Amino acid sequence: MELAWEVSGWAGSVVILGAFLAVSMGWLKAGKGFQTANLVGACAFIVNGAFHGAWPSVVTNVAWFIISATALYRMRAARSSTKTEAAPVHLPGVPDTTGQLAVVEPTRAA
Repeated sequence: MELAWEVSGWAGSVVILGAFLAVSMGWLKAGKGFQTANLVGACAFIVNGAFHGAWPSVVTNVAWFIISATALYRMRAARSSTKTEAAPVHLPGVPDTTGQLAVVEPTRAA
């Protein structure tokens, strides 16, 4: 069973460092994939640190987990809010109340 805890720690290290390398090299944007990798890596470090009684590491990785989870939650909320907000539609013959100027180009005869 001790081997599982060690593998967890090394896997967390590989995931977090791999995500950091990918963002730093421009292979990955600091978005959903990066935050997910940080969240998974932090979980693995929490398991490993708790097994070894390395409580400063556990606390640091709990904070790392919370930061990543919050970022993922905000990304999801932002994505769902943009889906629900429809662009305003201006119908012909209806006055525009948005305060923006409308540019109307005349139709050209072919």
